[in-house]
Amino acid sequence: MNASTSVVDPRLDGRAVKRIVFDAQTIARRVGEMGNEISRAYPDGHVLALGLLKGSFIFLGDLVRQITRPLQVDFIVASSYGDAMTSSGDVRLVYDPETELEGKHILLVEDIVDSGKTINRLMDLLGARRPRSLDICALLHKHAATELRFPVKFVGFDAPNEFLVGYGLDHAENFRHLPYIASLQ
Repeated sequence: MNASTSVVDPRLDGRAVKRIVFDAQTIARRVGEMGNEISRAYPDGHVLALGLLKGSFIFLGDLVRQITRPLQVDFIVASSYGDAMTSSGDVRLVYDPETELEGKHILLVEDIVDSGKTINRLMDLLGARRPRSLDICALLHKHAATELRFPVKFVGFDAPNEFLVGYGLDHAENFRHLPYIASLQ
């Protein structure tokens, strides 16, 4: 379903996207593979999948159903953009997970790694809570995060340097519900 011309979809409400970057079937296949990788990576201990909202919610929901070991799910909401279009690097927790983190394997689940500023700050904050391990899982990685200080252990796809929407990613709160990931016009 990759297209080189504009995509017409009734869910777009008359707007167009440039192309489908990853179709629904490709995403589902890769999320299944990631679930298997994560299941093997944590053979023992308590695992907490910690979804970074809002962008990760669809990915997280699909991912945890593919993990074949006991785990818990919680969420974290952080703000670093304010009214700007780029991250300020000043991360504020809007919602802090209620689940105890100490001694658990924490898997921070992110939709896309872009600048790395938010992830750096969250990893510092979460690491101070003494988890057994702390890893990053991202559906998309642009490999443009020059400031990222932590490795991304699980990556779904290398992402092009384009503005992407769908499968949880948005533009002004639109397009999250698309079952594919597309490049915005």
